Amino acid sequence: QWYQRRVRASTWGRQFCPAHPNVPLVEDYRAGDTVCPECGLVVGDRVIDVGSEWRTFADDTGDDPSRVGAAENPLLSGDLTTSILSTGNNYEMQRLSNRILSSGNDRALVQAFGEIRLMANRLNASQAIVDRANTLFKNMTDTKALRGRSTEANCAACLYIACNQEGATRTFKEICAVCTVSKKQIGKSFKLILRALNTSVEIIKTGDFMSRFCSNLELELKAQIIATAVARQAVDLDIVAGKVPVTVAAAAIYFTCLAMDIDKSAKEIGDVAGVAETTIKQTFRALHPSRDKQIPPDFVPKVNLDNISGTK
Repeated sequence: QWYQRRVRASTWGRQFCPAHPNVPLVEDYRAGDTVCPECGLVVGDRVIDVGSEWRTFADDTGDDPSRVGAAENPLLSGDLTTSILSTGNNYEMQRLSNRILSSGNDRALVQAFGEIRLMANRLNASQAIVDRANTLFKNMTDTKALRGRSTEANCAACLYIACNQEGATRTFKEICAVCTVSKKQIGKSFKLILRALNTSVEIIKTGDFMSRFCSNLELELKAQIIATAVARQAVDLDIVAGKVPVTVAAAAIYFTCLAMDIDKSAKEIGDVAGVAETTIKQTFRALHPSRDKQIPPDFVPKVNLDNISGTK
């Protein structure tokens, strides 16, 4: 009877438990069974584990236990050629095989992708940003527009553009902090990439930084909303003409902290935003004369705005 239930459950091309047809089944890859989580009925067997196999059949010499190669990278030109080598020093033979099968261009790309990955990890960037930066670098390699320039600067410029296009804007100063090249070198590569690929990046706004800065400063959501409104009004009223968006965002956060009586100094905000303390205070002094026009109408400051001086 159990065998009949098991056979009947696998008919019609879909496996399900006869007693619980609407319950999702659980696949046990270790045992190779498909099991009903409600009653424990084994609905199917011989489940194939499509993951990597990590068992090793070599001797105990400390060789890499992986019996499979790395995942295929569509950005590389290498094929899926399999090389069976004779016995001997496995490590040396594998290294020789990799050297034979890999082209010079692929080796350069792998090295560049590693640079991008390292910088992205320091920025806590997502995998989507890394993939986009890798694609930008591969396209630039195909056009040969960046030939002769620093690979690290090219990688940093691709990462900067990828962050912008993925909605996780970073400043040039933040990119410079995770690499060893200057802002000027990154800027030159950045302009060449935009020109060669006929692409563009959105104009950086103060709101692109506000949520990240406020989160790093451990400010509440209300403070972030008010600071965003202050920065937007400052731009609309043309109070901060000539100031870069990151400076305006930092000054708006400083203004909000003073208005809400939050214990955050200009130095603390500057350390998070990458802006000098004196620059934040200078921008704050430009915001202060029109203070009543910048705060939202439903916001009631905890201190008298006329008395805040920006000396903290």
